[in-house]
Formats: sequence, structure tokens, C-alpha cells
Amino acid sequence: MTDEKNPTTSTAKHGSVLVLGGGIAGIQSALDLADAGFKVYLIEKQPSIGGTMPQLDKTFPTNDCAMCILAPKLVATGRHPNIDLLTYSDLKKIEGEAGDFTVTINKKARSVDEVLCNGCGLCVENCLVRFKPQKPTHYDAKKALEKNDLRTVDGIINTYGKTSDALIPIMQAINEHYNYLPKNILSYVAQEVDVPLAQVYHVATFYTSFSLKPRGKHIIKVCMGTACHVRGSPRVLDEIQRLLKIEPGETTDDDMFTLETVNCLGACALGPVVVVDEKYYMVKPGEFGKILNTITLEKSSPLVAEVKQ
Repeated sequence: MTDEKNPTTSTAKHGSVLVLGGGIAGIQSALDLADAGFKVYLIEKQPSIGGTMPQLDKTFPTNDCAMCILAPKLVATGRHPNIDLLTYSDLKKIEGEAGDFTVTINKKARSVDEVLCNGCGLCVENCLVRFKPQKPTHYDAKKALEKNDLRTVDGIINTYGKTSDALIPIMQAINEHYNYLPKNILSYVAQEVDVPLAQVYHVATFYTSFSLKPRGKHIIKVCMGTACHVRGSPRVLDEIQRLLKIEPGETTDDDMFTLETVNCLGACALGPVVVVDEKYYMVKPGEFGKILNTITLEKSSPLVAEVKQ
């Protein structure tokens, strides 16, 4: 409070405010102080603010969604002109007296530009400190291929070109030819199109149409989406497992059939739906045995879709 008779003498303390901890309490405190006109430094030891509240489903006693409450406060904190966020930082030392502190903060290095960061996580996946790439010297993936495989893969690569943009079409053609992606061939493709092998595997594991394990001649996909599920797809799946004696993701011993489950096949009106070699079947529980007999008898002929109205 300022002495009106002696304006140079003041008992009021002026300056900024330090809020330690970026949980929900720290966030609300920082917002209240910033709205009151104070310059606020919000310190959080973790890479992001929010604390444990984002891990909660509901909050007591209102039973409201935790993130519905927290999300607007996170946005307001990040945009408030009076709040400086110091995340991934530790408080090392405090000096001074009440109302006049000097603090020392250790801000850990992120090795990224925080202004440009959008939280994609690619820096973590490709961090050369945590994941040191080990590449054998003078390794030639070409030597690991048989002559027939080399001729086939070279033909595919020449068709689409030796560029990184052609990576997915090349992998699609290889997957279609071999019914999966052999590891030695992926190494050769990475070498020829000049793409890191880690990136090739990233693509191979991202798309469900690719497989790194050998699959059967016939791929059976059972839709387990909501529409098919309520119409009996679990019973259809049980029947297929009983007939083929395999679980989803497995292949029969004779390499004839591979069983897979998918979340949607885009034919909800026909559910329950089973796709065999890209042919759609509307299958009721107890009917797949007939389709299986047809496939077994006509191994060399194209499958004819059997859709009942």
C-alpha cells in the first residue's frame, strides 16, 4: 500500500508470480492471477501441463467429463498473454524474502523448436539418442535374394520407379505377388529406392492390408463391426474357427486359408459380411461350410460372390 504523503515509500510488493506445478490447481491459480493483471510463470516438471486429471474419466461430485473441464483451461493457459509456460523445467533454488524472490530454474533441453512443435511424436520415434541405428558396413541386400525373387522385385521397382514416392505402390505389388512382405525383399526395396528401412517397416506395420507373416492362398476376413456384430458375426467367426481349426491372425497348416477380423467392410446393409479373396458374402451362422466347400473344390477358379437378399 502506497503512503500518499510520501509516494516514494511503499509497503506494496510489485512483480511477477511463480506458480509451481501444472496440474489442475496450478492451471486455475495461474489463470486467476493472470486475469488479475499479474505476470505469471507456470513451472511444470513434465513435458506438458495437466497433471493426472486427463487420466480420469469422470469427476466428483458432478460426474462431469474430466477432459471437458480441463481442455478449455489448457487452451486458455497456452494463449493467455500474462502466462509464460515453462514445461520440462525444475525449480533449483529460491533466494530473497517474502514478496521479493529470485528463483533459479533448470529448463531441460527438448532438442526441438517448441514454436513449431505440433505434438506429432515423430521426434521420439526417430530420436538418434534413444534409438541408435545399427547398419552393417558394406551390406548389400541384393545378395540375400534368390534369382527368381530378384527378377520379380526388379520388375516391380522398374514399373513404379526408384523414388520414395513409389514406395507404397511397390509394397502393394510385392504384397499382392507374395501374399505378404518378405523381410529380405523389404531390405532390398529400401536400398533401391533410398528410403530408411525403419520407414519401410513403419509403412508395412501401419496399413492392415500389409502383412509381415506368410499368409494362406485364400484370405478370409470377418467383419466384427457394430452392424455385423448384432446380426451374428461372432457366431459366424466361431463357425469358421471350428471348421479351419485356427484363430484370427493364423494360417492353416496347408497354407490354404488365413483368418482375419476387421472392424468394417463397408457393407453394413448386408451384415454379417465375410470377404474371401475380395469377394463379399452375406453369411448367416451355419452357412459358411457351403462356401468353404466351394472354395476347396474350385481352387483354380475365381470365386463367385453369393449374396442372398
